[in-house]
Amino acid sequence: MNAVSPLTTNPSCSISFPYAAQVSLANLPGGDLSWLVDGRSRAMAGFAELGLPSQKVEEWRYSNLSPLANTDFTAPELTAADLVRAEINERFGEMKSMARLVFVNGWLDGASSELTNLPVGVRVLGLADAIAEESDLLKTHFCDSLEQYDHALALLNSALTADGCLVILEQEVELELELLFIATPDGGTPAYHPRISILVGAGSRLSLREQHATLSSHVYWSNSVTNIKLDENARMCHYRLQEESGHSWLTSWTKVRAARGAFYDNFIVATGGRYSRNEIEVALEGEGAGCDLSGGFMLMGEQKIDNRLRVDHAAPNCISRQSYKGVLDERAHGVFQAKTVVRRDAQRTDGNQLSRALLLSSEAVMDAKPELEIYADDVKCSHGATVGELDGEQLFYLRARGIDEASARNLLIAAFLEEHVQSITEEAACEWLASAVTGWIARRERERVT
Repeated sequence: MNAVSPLTTNPSCSISFPYAAQVSLANLPGGDLSWLVDGRSRAMAGFAELGLPSQKVEEWRYSNLSPLANTDFTAPELTAADLVRAEINERFGEMKSMARLVFVNGWLDGASSELTNLPVGVRVLGLADAIAEESDLLKTHFCDSLEQYDHALALLNSALTADGCLVILEQEVELELELLFIATPDGGTPAYHPRISILVGAGSRLSLREQHATLSSHVYWSNSVTNIKLDENARMCHYRLQEESGHSWLTSWTKVRAARGAFYDNFIVATGGRYSRNEIEVALEGEGAGCDLSGGFMLMGEQKIDNRLRVDHAAPNCISRQSYKGVLDERAHGVFQAKTVVRRDAQRTDGNQLSRALLLSSEAVMDAKPELEIYADDVKCSHGATVGELDGEQLFYLRARGIDEASARNLLIAAFLEEHVQSITEEAACEWLASAVTGWIARRERERVT
């Protein structure tokens, strides 16, 4: 199958997307594997049926994707940009983990990656190596997850993914891993579809630091999918920093399955992107499993972020936390959509949702939609959302002690955000994300002055 026929979509709930109908599947990895070719074809057919979601779809009511659909995106070049390791270390810091994978313009840059110190029982493979060395495992993971998709952009990722990685931790091992996604488009409007698959064995622990950044101000689109499977008593700490170009589009979908006693800890800090959509779905499938989905976002100008979280409590004695804080300036728009589902057998569930936003401008907008869907009797669930401005009394207190107004405002903004970031238990990750908060406040002040 070399190309895709024009899409047929339901006009009542979808948007025409010419880009998807023009992309060729011929040169994508795994063309000699019938199951992968068939999977890509099925995914594209699924996307054609669903179409790009419009605001008539409830979960997309706050997001207008028409500008995305009207952008003439292109496939990225098949070779990674020539970035030497020294330049990456200078811009993004030296590696502080056991291993690092670097993706440049959607492609794995082996020269800048580092996998020489992996512990016994751990495998980290780029997509090409995973196809060659772990085809059966990749097939199971890819095809099983494909059957679960009713998500248009995830299907598009399945059809068009050109690179990504497979991370495998066997039982009772630990790994610290960095994933660095760098966009350096110097022309055109490329679209990337990275695919990450993570399998964490029983009793193992994975600490993942994921960073999305750019060296360019050009328009591009990153549409990523991450599939995570946590076996019994496994734990994963997933820290994500998003510092994309102000002209970029970023859509990401993370799907987590947690077995008995497993725990998934996620913290996102987002400061970049014209439009960002962060979706996380966690299925707590085993008794005593849990998750903590937290984040902070800081936006200016016309930036927009749509955070959509869903936790499915399918077993008893599970716990979930969903907590986001946002700071919005000028005409920025933030969205928090969180849903907790408690199945009939999920007795003694403990679930909490909280959204707090700080508006620095009368034109900034925050939409919050926390939801609880409960079918069990013995549960402890709550949700809340607040939107406010800087506290006038606190500002007066600081001004009365000789602090100028701009510095006083920045101190209160920092306190609002850093209180949230300080909840991160891993010291290195806490410092890393806290520095991003400090950097955004400083950048906002520079732009405000100029």
